[in-house]
Amino acid sequence: MIARRRQVALALTVLLAAAAACQAEARKKPPAPAHPAPAPAAARGFTLVASGDILQHNSVLERAVFDAGGVGYDFRPMLAGAQPVVARADLALCHMETAYGADGDYAGYPAFKPPPEIAPSLVAVGYHGCSTASNHALDGGTGGVARTLDAMDRVGLRHSGTARTEDESRTATILEAGPARVAHLSYTSDTNGFAPPDEQPWAVNLIDEGRIIADARAARQQGADVVVVSLHWGTEWQDDPDDRQLALAKRLTAARTAGRPDLDLIVGTHAHVPQAYEKINGTWVVYGMGDQIAGEMYNRQGLQDPRGNQSTLARFTFAPPARTGARWEVTRAEFIPQMYDLDAGRVINLNAAIAVGAELTTVRDRIRNVVLSRGAAKDGLTMGE
Repeated sequence: MIARRRQVALALTVLLAAAAACQAEARKKPPAPAHPAPAPAAARGFTLVASGDILQHNSVLERAVFDAGGVGYDFRPMLAGAQPVVARADLALCHMETAYGADGDYAGYPAFKPPPEIAPSLVAVGYHGCSTASNHALDGGTGGVARTLDAMDRVGLRHSGTARTEDESRTATILEAGPARVAHLSYTSDTNGFAPPDEQPWAVNLIDEGRIIADARAARQQGADVVVVSLHWGTEWQDDPDDRQLALAKRLTAARTAGRPDLDLIVGTHAHVPQAYEKINGTWVVYGMGDQIAGEMYNRQGLQDPRGNQSTLARFTFAPPARTGARWEVTRAEFIPQMYDLDAGRVINLNAAIAVGAELTTVRDRIRNVVLSRGAAKDGLTMGE
């Protein structure tokens, strides 16, 4: 165990040094000209990256205080291992499972109230938006929803899944991804028994097949070229997607308008463990990406389970349609295996760490086997770096 920790620490040192070098090199680049050259006539595609649950347990908060030098909270160092992949994407989406606290009133599990400093840290790493519909979305009531979205707005981090007003709940979140306009929709299967007030039933989007399809069609009417749906669903600690996930994924991917699929991608969270990727009715579905950041995780038997600190980054490359009215097609589908090292308090890209000698191949291979367990390799899914 000690040898493994030393190897992980060495891998982290090399990876973080490389990330710092990349940032320094980027700062040396001359500013863009005032009048950049026009883009080629042919439209280019774009890359989208999505990642799993962010759960700020007390140990995570303590690490953020340490990384801030004891003053405030800094989540950037723990996320730096994901930055090389996230920052290169045209559009990067996280899953913010928790609602923020305020004025020093912060807490971890079971009723999460993390500090709002996580929002600027996510922006610094390269994220453009986050899904916010989850079973913990109402841990702080509707006040927590408002605090979370206000904090995200202050730093330009877009959000989908919770709302401060009814109008906001009915407005699709549309982001720019290269030449494309991407709608991001977000829903959760439950809110841990915390129901929104009767006068604010729209505070959190709950999974409802009819509404999801209607919202996707409305987003398309608002000009979305691609519709991405984040679903907080499934059975915790279960590697395999459950029957409800399988059935809903099949129905949602079958929905079409004038022959064009209403949804272009589904990315899932909630199970705490990586789950399979699968192409259904021509559309990619990620049943569960796992926990990108979390403290010590205990399974249903009450045992600490390392799977709760394992995850994937999903990366999809979209190409523009061959003809007007056709869908943007995924031309490359990838997953990048990750883990959150509890000792170091850092997200680790497992492929990058293994490249510099850390003995993490068993963890990486376990994640790969789960991700490919429903035959995604035959449809072109590969393990990226």
